[in-house]
Amino acid sequence: MKHPLLRAATVAFLLCTGLRVEAATRTVGPGKTYAKPCAAIAAAQAGDVIEVDAAGSYDGDNCSWSTDNLTVRGVGGRARIDAGKNIANVSAGKGIFVIAAPNATIENFELVGAVAGASANGSGIRHQGTNLVVRNCYFHDDEDGILGSPAVDGTGTVLIEATELANNGHGDGLSHNLYLGPYAKFTIQNSYSHGAKVGHLLKSRALENDILYNRLTDEGGTTASYEINLPNAGLSFVIGNLIEQSAATGNPAIIDYASEPASNNPDLRLFVVNNTIVNDKGSGTFVQTTVTVPAVLMNNIFTGGGTITNQGNAVLTTNFTMGDPRLVAPATYDYHLAAGSPCADQGTMPPSVDGHSLVPMREYGHPLTSKVRTSVGTIDIGAYELGNPGGPEGDAGAEGGASSSSGGTSGSSGGTSGAPGSDGGSGAAPGDDSSSSGCGCHVVATRSSGLAALVGVTLAAAALLTKRRRRS
Repeated sequence: MKHPLLRAATVAFLLCTGLRVEAATRTVGPGKTYAKPCAAIAAAQAGDVIEVDAAGSYDGDNCSWSTDNLTVRGVGGRARIDAGKNIANVSAGKGIFVIAAPNATIENFELVGAVAGASANGSGIRHQGTNLVVRNCYFHDDEDGILGSPAVDGTGTVLIEATELANNGHGDGLSHNLYLGPYAKFTIQNSYSHGAKVGHLLKSRALENDILYNRLTDEGGTTASYEINLPNAGLSFVIGNLIEQSAATGNPAIIDYASEPASNNPDLRLFVVNNTIVNDKGSGTFVQTTVTVPAVLMNNIFTGGGTITNQGNAVLTTNFTMGDPRLVAPATYDYHLAAGSPCADQGTMPPSVDGHSLVPMREYGHPLTSKVRTSVGTIDIGAYELGNPGGPEGDAGAEGGASSSSGGTSGSSGGTSGAPGSDGGSGAAPGDDSSSSGCGCHVVATRSSGLAALVGVTLAAAALLTKRRRRS
């Protein structure tokens, strides 16, 4: 093998002369070049692709790396690594994959059983680099599914798509299905997080959070705390998600924003648009925040009871808050609108903010897919459009990708104060049982005629007829 300096000089020469440098593909598994993923990772050079045969057995294989721009992917299905329930002496007691590289992509892996001894923070992935992409992975029964913080605060991006996170947590409220530090931007889409053990389904301290077209559900008998926890605020878009809080939760707030100091996050804007949010707890607050910048809550279904928000000056536009929204099967987490739903054709076309459209472009499909969302008539309230002709499941549309994974479950009501943050941050602001921040069935706002006309141009006549028939 070439000396690293010689290799670097060779790469520099080839780049300067305009010749292409080819990345290597390293194969792992029965009869392949490498028996285990970490052996291939140790041998890899920047830009290499490591393909891991899902038919192989890799339990207990854990490692750290800083080699830039590796793509590590399972082929023939998800490659599975069980940490063996103790990684205290492997990967610095941090995780199955501990990544300090500037860039890394992990695809098609099942990472399970990361328990790190005294630290209680064993992770499927422990990220300490700059940019991370995770696709079509399954993290379960770890102390943290994914735990990450950038090498330099305020830098880097994390993209998670078509990924399931389930039953992670040490049970102490300090570990979560997903916990990310102060990256520049975090995006999660077409993903499924559920059943965290006392911790949160999703926690992020990023400067910008794009939470799009996911299923974030605590589900029957499980004990997740917040469904979404954004303790340091940040410009945050929560669009097109299915969100459910179980009766067993010890923390009755569902979306928590800015419950800790937001000094590293100068942008305090929160947009919660076209979500279906079900409260099986029977009490609590759907959206709680400590900031005075008005949160924008538009076209959401808030069902099951509870206070909509504790923020008195929040902008509430065409949300459904009272009565039966007529969902197909809430007991099994099918939150599509049924024929005759009072949420059909009752929304407001969302605007754009700083060039970021608030219009839901896709709908979550279970498990771990999405399809294009097309408004049929006036946009519907909630995460689904009744009679949506859409595109095929898994279509790579304006905001999302796709893929495959696992199961599901239900939704109901209430109104008390928010409990303190379970991981030791400052508590949630008290809830408000009064109806002053709520609304009736719909709060109708002035609509943009230009946007409405644009939507009208895009309607398919056949789809419109289909929708009318379904609503009759």
